[in-house]
Amino acid sequence: MNTTSIPQLWGHPKGLFYLFCAELWERFSFYGMRALLVLYMTKQLLFTDEMSFGVYAAYGSLVYMTPLIGGMVADKILGYRKSIMLGGILMAIGHFMLAIEEPIFFYGALGIIIVGNGFFKPNISSFVGTLYDQGDARREAGFTIFYMGINIGGWIAPLLCAWLANAYGWHYGFGAAGIGMLVGLAIFLKGKTDLPGPRTINHRKFTIAVLLTLMSIPLIAFLLYSYTLLRFGSMIAGIVVYGYLIYEAIKLSRVERNRIFVAMVLMFGSMVFWAIFEQAGSSITLFTDRNVNRFIGGREIMSSQFQSINPLFVILLAGLFSRLWPLLSRLGLEPSTPFKFGLGICQVGLGFLVLRLGYPTAVAGKLSIFWLLAMYFLHTTGELSLSPIGLSAMTKLAPKHIVGTVIGAWFLATAYSYQVGAFLAEKTASSPHVSGASEAAVTTLRRYVDSFADQGYYAVGLGLVMIAISPLLKRAMHGVR
Repeated sequence: MNTTSIPQLWGHPKGLFYLFCAELWERFSFYGMRALLVLYMTKQLLFTDEMSFGVYAAYGSLVYMTPLIGGMVADKILGYRKSIMLGGILMAIGHFMLAIEEPIFFYGALGIIIVGNGFFKPNISSFVGTLYDQGDARREAGFTIFYMGINIGGWIAPLLCAWLANAYGWHYGFGAAGIGMLVGLAIFLKGKTDLPGPRTINHRKFTIAVLLTLMSIPLIAFLLYSYTLLRFGSMIAGIVVYGYLIYEAIKLSRVERNRIFVAMVLMFGSMVFWAIFEQAGSSITLFTDRNVNRFIGGREIMSSQFQSINPLFVILLAGLFSRLWPLLSRLGLEPSTPFKFGLGICQVGLGFLVLRLGYPTAVAGKLSIFWLLAMYFLHTTGELSLSPIGLSAMTKLAPKHIVGTVIGAWFLATAYSYQVGAFLAEKTASSPHVSGASEAAVTTLRRYVDSFADQGYYAVGLGLVMIAISPLLKRAMHGVR
């Protein structure tokens, strides 16, 4: 596709900045709701910790599963424009439904958000790719600008939505997330003339796709309610998908078979990383609420606002990491992809071990905010070591005829990480209101710290193993970097 006719702004296609703003506000809505979700379930709906972790895990899993379907529907029927619009409208409706503080609306609202995300998330990213010709030197920089919008939205949202929820009520926090989504849609509509691609669709197919989408929402809501069923289904799906990859690998040449093996090792490492990292929205949020001294200068910081720390660190550190790897490459010292994965897993584990280190300094069952900031810092440096290279590695390692299957398996591993994370988070589950506040805090702190420390030791051990075998994995990649 020739993109030379696309209007330009500041050295990039003008449409990039509309997509940047639309994604920023969509991520604002997503992370604003995520910051409140587990606290809303435990404090307003009075769910147990275990139930809240289970629903959160089901939500996270489905958020990563549905984009595969949404991407296919966009390719075959709706196109990027209509898919993004449909997804955005559904997500806004879901956020506004969450503002109705009744359990009957809760599962339906989450189901609508998940389906909307399935249409919006993969297709707006794909749209960025259509702005540049293959080989365009600006392509990588364009995606870097676009992804910065994700982190800006993720940084601002918990601060504002948590403040609104605390000051005025849960419905204001969720409502702000819905308004953010509408702002993103408005920006996308304003810039649609500067975006490439067809503008017409088959209306019959569009109607059928919308009807099937609406029919899928009750099923998604049921899977959220019956989260143990989804956990079982995820296990079956994993056996089928990864069994198929092994079956395909057996038939391939030695080089391709080795590369598939490395891809599966990286998938496993990624699953472990995200299982720990994504507890930021579940067990870590409740830990922050119950066992962290959140007062600074006499003012209390809301527990959900701490979810802004990771995207803020990403914004501050991403430039450093983007320069670090090329510098090491010029010096002949850049680590291999498996080595970087090992570093990432070690760092996410060390983040939890930092909390164990701070345990003796706790006062009345409360840790200093310093220890939580140190944990988030290590989790972020681990993310920057692992996350940016994962999907790229899958596309390079996969044989051409099963690239889609390998990418699907990669996302399935991320989806399954939420289920593993829920299993790990359940080890921290407690009933903090069974006694006095101070006594309850001392009891829950020990439970959290012990569970986090166990996870930290396992993660560091796995990371060191991956670092140790990284030379073997590098050779098995047969030149893929």
